[in-house]
Amino acid sequence: MAEEKLEKTLKDIAKELNVSVSTISRVVNNKSYVSPKTRKMVLEGLAKYNYVPNQVARSLKKRSTETVGIVIPDISENFFAQIIKGIDEILGRKKYSIILADSNESSKKEEHYLRLLYQNRIDALVLATVSKDYTALNMYFGNNIPVVFIDNIPDLDHDIDCVIINNQKASIIAVNHLIENGNRDIAIIVGSPNETTGYERLEGYKRALEHHNIPVNENLIKFGNYKEDTGYSCMKELLENRSNNPFTGIYIGSEKMTYGAIKAIKEHNLSIPEDIALVGFDVHDKSGLITPGITTIRQPENDIGKIVADLIIKRLKEKQKDGEAAPIRQRIILEPILEIKKSSIR
Repeated sequence: MAEEKLEKTLKDIAKELNVSVSTISRVVNNKSYVSPKTRKMVLEGLAKYNYVPNQVARSLKKRSTETVGIVIPDISENFFAQIIKGIDEILGRKKYSIILADSNESSKKEEHYLRLLYQNRIDALVLATVSKDYTALNMYFGNNIPVVFIDNIPDLDHDIDCVIINNQKASIIAVNHLIENGNRDIAIIVGSPNETTGYERLEGYKRALEHHNIPVNENLIKFGNYKEDTGYSCMKELLENRSNNPFTGIYIGSEKMTYGAIKAIKEHNLSIPEDIALVGFDVHDKSGLITPGITTIRQPENDIGKIVADLIIKRLKEKQKDGEAAPIRQRIILEPILEIKKSSIR
């Protein structure tokens, strides 16, 4: 029976049920009126033979797969998880599905997934890029496939759609908060300056210090890769050189690096905030079990996801209109939020 099920086509099932192929098609696609009795019979027949619609054939006919690809550097980060939920909430209402890929901060893996998603005929792409080689993106731009960037913005020679926060302002807010709470010697652990997130957060840190006439000490600047182990190693370096380059406050540019830094501080038998006042970035603690609570810069992740999805839907609608000029791309910049808890208040 299993082999028989696999061999049954829509035409075969229609013949056995004594209905037209178009009737079955209407049931499969949930379009046009079909009597409840006929619908029930067709659905039972489809279930009997494990019939699955040929999505490839349908997408070729419709010129749409009704799928959106998302490529991010770390699926385990709460920041990206919340953005994905926001995207899926809006796209789901429009009957779009998402295909998710994790580049693990690897430009090589990112390129692989970009090509794979393109081969699978996605309708649009959401990308948090970690690469400096944008060759694979030319396939999307050249074939009018909408691309919306989040988090890190590529250096391209044409306008792009993106949804981000004001990263410089985020750092200014964080450093100002530490200064207002009695800190002048402030260290930073930040991402790569070759990415816009790392570069802009570092620039905001420097601008805040300069505004308060505090010299920038390059020895208090450490670069990580957004992972916990580099937050840990960077914090250890800062602590081991603390006698020569003292600091009483630290600002850390990602959730995982914040956790790594906290681990290093505790291993040195130091207390937060008594010994070191700390501000993190994108730190989530819904349980409230982290002690002390971590003061953090928060991004409106869910809002970012919803805005991204709305922008994709807008671009897909525009794409259906022939003979019109290319739409003006949008750089949507949202405001960061400072969530104050005990880690920064003595």
